[in-house]
Order: sequence, then structure tokens, then C-alpha cells
Amino acid sequence: MTRTAAFFDLDRTLIRGSANFPLAVAAFRAGYVPPRELLSDAVTAVRFVLRGATDEASATLRERILRAVAGHPAEDVIALGKHFIPKLAASVLPEARAALERHAAAGEDRIIVSASPIEIVGALADELGLEGAVGTRSEIVDGRYTGKLDGAFCYRDGKVTEVQRLAAERGYDLSRCTAYSDSISDLPFLNAVGNPVVINADKELRAHALQHGWPSIPVRRFKAAA
Repeated sequence: MTRTAAFFDLDRTLIRGSANFPLAVAAFRAGYVPPRELLSDAVTAVRFVLRGATDEASATLRERILRAVAGHPAEDVIALGKHFIPKLAASVLPEARAALERHAAAGEDRIIVSASPIEIVGALADELGLEGAVGTRSEIVDGRYTGKLDGAFCYRDGKVTEVQRLAAERGYDLSRCTAYSDSISDLPFLNAVGNPVVINADKELRAHALQHGWPSIPVRRFKAAA
């Protein structure tokens, strides 16, 4: 029987903000990130919660992460996750958690798909008991990060490439799969499956979903971001 899966974007879809900010805080405490960059990341994180992603901000963050980990042992960077992954898992939005539970009950695999580093995405998927994850991979040579990408940036068309690769490996029929996202930048990702769903959508994606009759899941608003 052909397998099916539900693919979930991470930032502003599974969680309210960005998974990269807890990583930045952990990296700062480990001495990888200077105070000025941490402050910049904090401002960016607030903007992201309020407005969503932009291509420019995503590219800048990608380069910052690559620069920060360059030369460091991969095992040391991966170990940073123990400081924030459990809290990140606990912050999954109730609406997203309900969707995860529905797909689990239907016997479908649940996969996180994110531009965030695979080290974060994979660890979070494991913490949540999900069936897999794809994310941006950094090149590792002799156990250390080189500061370069290993493959495509898992953003826009890069997400589609990674989802198609995983589908080929596991035998998913993408026409029967579901994808969830909040951002218009994920339109290629949403169009890659038969059942696109928007959650906590930005203005542009909300309009697109309405025009095309896609299901939309609103997210309850709070005075402070989770």
C-alpha cells in the first residue's frame, strides 16, 4: 500500500516563533555568538512572530548560522539542542498539536520540513515522537562544520526538493499527502502535495488560500508570544 504523510513547516506553524532564536541563545552561552548578534537575532525573532518570514531575512539568518558554526565540532553544536529542544517541543501550538494527533490516528507519518538546521529539526521531531524531519544541512569535514551548505537551502523550492527526495525514499504518494504552512514563501511546498492546509497564515497566504478554497486553521492570539 502506498504510504502517506503530513508535512509540517516549523516556524509559526508548529510553534509560534522561530526555532533559530533558542539556538542563537544556546550558541551565545557557548561562546559561538557575540552579544551584538544575539541582540539582532532577538529583534529579528520579534519581527518574525509579528510579520512572518522574508526571503532577505531567511538568507541573512542562513549565512549567520553557517558563519557561527564554522570550525566547530559537529558533536558540540548538536549538543546545544539539549538546552532548548524539550522546551521547544512543549511550545507546539495547540492547533498544530491537534493536527499532529489527527494524522497519527489516521496512520500517517508526520514530517517536519524547515529551513532551520537539520540538527534542530531532527531533534525536535524525535522529541515529539514524529516519523521524520528534513532541514538545511551544513557541510561537515573531519567532524567539523566548514561554514558551507551541504546541498540546497531548505527554503522555497529547496523544501520541495527535500520533500520529493524523502517521498521517493519512503514511497509517499504526494498527491495524497498533506502539507501545513503559515507563509507565502512556502507556496511551492504547499503546491507539491494534494492537500495543502494553511495555519496561522500571513496576509498573502491567507488570501491565496481563500481564493483557492484551501482549508485554513486560525491560531489563537495571546498577549505574549509563547
